[in-house]
Amino acid sequence: AGSLYVSEYFSQSAQKLSFYSWYGNAKLFQFRVPEDTVLLRWLLQASRGKGPECTNMEITVHFRYGAPPVINPLGTRFPANATVRPSYNISITLSSAVQNTTFVNVTTPAAGDWFIAAHLPEAAGRIEVKGFSTPCPYMFQADMFVLRLTDMPVLEPGVAMPQTVVSPAKPLHVKVFVPKHAAGMQFELRSCVTSEQKACAMRVVLGSITLPQSFQRIVTCTGSVNCSLALDSPPWEKWLQIMVESLGAANASLSVEMLASFTACRPGSTSSFLNFSSLNQSQTGPRPGSTGAAGSSALSTGEASRNASDQRSFCLQNQPVVREDLDVVSVRYRLLNSPSVPVNSLSPTLLLLNLNTGMDSGGSLVVSLLLNKTSVSLANATVVACVSAASPVLSLNATQNCSTAFFQGYPLSVSTSSAEAMLIVLYPQTDDWFLSLQLICPKGQGECNAVEAKVTVFAYLTPCFNDCGPYGQCSLLRRHGYLYAGCSCKAGWGGWSCTDDTKAQSVGAQNLATLLLTLSNLMFLPAIAVAVYRYYLVEASVYTYTMFFSTFYHACDQPGVAVMCIMDYDTLQYCDFLGSVVSIWVTILCMSRVKKILKYVLFILGTLLIAMSLQLDRRGVWNMMGPCLFALVIMIAAWVYHGVKRRHCYPSSWKRWVFYLLPGITLAFIAISVYAFMETNENYYYTHSIWHVLVACSVAFLLPPRDKHKKPWAWSQKLTCRYQICQNDREELYAVT
Repeated sequence: AGSLYVSEYFSQSAQKLSFYSWYGNAKLFQFRVPEDTVLLRWLLQASRGKGPECTNMEITVHFRYGAPPVINPLGTRFPANATVRPSYNISITLSSAVQNTTFVNVTTPAAGDWFIAAHLPEAAGRIEVKGFSTPCPYMFQADMFVLRLTDMPVLEPGVAMPQTVVSPAKPLHVKVFVPKHAAGMQFELRSCVTSEQKACAMRVVLGSITLPQSFQRIVTCTGSVNCSLALDSPPWEKWLQIMVESLGAANASLSVEMLASFTACRPGSTSSFLNFSSLNQSQTGPRPGSTGAAGSSALSTGEASRNASDQRSFCLQNQPVVREDLDVVSVRYRLLNSPSVPVNSLSPTLLLLNLNTGMDSGGSLVVSLLLNKTSVSLANATVVACVSAASPVLSLNATQNCSTAFFQGYPLSVSTSSAEAMLIVLYPQTDDWFLSLQLICPKGQGECNAVEAKVTVFAYLTPCFNDCGPYGQCSLLRRHGYLYAGCSCKAGWGGWSCTDDTKAQSVGAQNLATLLLTLSNLMFLPAIAVAVYRYYLVEASVYTYTMFFSTFYHACDQPGVAVMCIMDYDTLQYCDFLGSVVSIWVTILCMSRVKKILKYVLFILGTLLIAMSLQLDRRGVWNMMGPCLFALVIMIAAWVYHGVKRRHCYPSSWKRWVFYLLPGITLAFIAISVYAFMETNENYYYTHSIWHVLVACSVAFLLPPRDKHKKPWAWSQKLTCRYQICQNDREELYAVT
């Protein structure tokens, strides 16, 4: 009977792509590949808008099994001690065609989570005002098609199973379950017979494909000789897929006998039972983020030494580890017995770091080792460690290459000359992770038999290593129900954890930027003085409010060390935006010279509407342009009314136009041009300071002169209240006649 295949199709909604400046700009897709999948096909669809602003674009798509891809499109540096392996990626070009469809095939993929990340090239860095320009939409959608074998034969360990490969076009798929504590696996093909009575020729593939690196074991068998393949440390408690392909004639079938056998590893433990009372004891080790202060425990003099013959009977020594969940993508691993781990040369010491919940792959796994120098009597002895996924490395003393059957681990070592070591695994794949430690002596293991080292192990999972440092912000990102973290850097710093200072601003440059952006608001003082001198006290109050909150908002908004926040950042930003728009609103209404009661009603009503619109969309261009245009309409209507009533141009004085209005309007237009079209991330601190200066100066020029019948500020005149009332009556009579 032929094999039964079932096809399944998985789709996710399209996402709008962004230009890349940090990991949050990459759009992530997560798919779950089912067990017994023999073929995986990605359908990648990219499209763009049809407007003139849309140009040819190259989209980069990254693939990874088990965790989000670790990418570096900007070529920045990673933190020290971080392990980085290049991601598998392809490029999709959108040229003349509006849409591009690409297929990516993966045969015998590993079951579990697969991730795709897509992004556009590096961001230009220009600050675009929302509403002034319409960016081209670039959309990307990933769909997954899988072909699954429903009746895959199961190979039982130690039992020979005859199978038939029908033809080269139909390879044979079988699977075998790898038990826990399997130190090795032996796979053997024997008694091969072809239908044409010719020599057997077949290709055997053990394992599944994982990206970016695949460790499939492939062997070609020819002739009638038995064919075998040995695996060291196969993945524990997982199904191992085996594919056999015939390399013979098109119509020829072959029959073969398969046999899989495992070598068991007998684990030993430092204690015969778990001391559950120690679960409630407080952890004396350092908190996450303070690995440099990790302490070590000295070797107890009263501790009984182990029997060497007992140690030889075990191939590893288990250390009980408790997983303590602290927060989202935040886990601490606590050793029950003590922070220090005894390490000897006879068998590796093993620690299990559980990262198989499906929600742990979006952070960074940090493993720190500290050797207690007093516990090692041999000066030249070294403790070699290896961090690996799926299965531990059990032969550190023999190979020291830190690799298992299908995974290349991460090596570590500590010695009396270098007692500290740290490893950072960025986005660790979802699996059981293992830390293996063993004592190595350069002159042979016999020298180390009576020696035991004490190593303090500190391991934790954190969203961002070192919380992105002083020049970065750790952001929790989300794709549907999956959470992962990324660093957003500032002050010119870059890199995965904001540790790359290639383009970093110096402290002097940061102080200069803060001073420019804050002190440039003092240019509102002339505008405030002019407003007070001309009796525009409400306008002067608005300008004072704007100057105050703009100053302290920019003092709080600065990256790096030159920062001062007098209140919540969001409150400062809202007050700054509100003051800026209301200042423009009251200035234009003041220029319109409408009746005072109408002017103040418009002041209050406009301020309330502006406050509402800013709450809806703080960065929308119409929050500023709308009040400006409406106030300009009121001003032009009032000026036309005054001109028709007086039968000459309003304002009537040419000096008013030449020395006040035209310079003020010119400064305002230059300010708007700088604000809308010239600001970038690099020049923001001086272009935005220019905006502050130009707007404040334009206000001082545009404010109208005081009423003709109002005297300048003179305190002696302010004491004669009756005279002021009489003068007001005369003003009204004069206006009527």
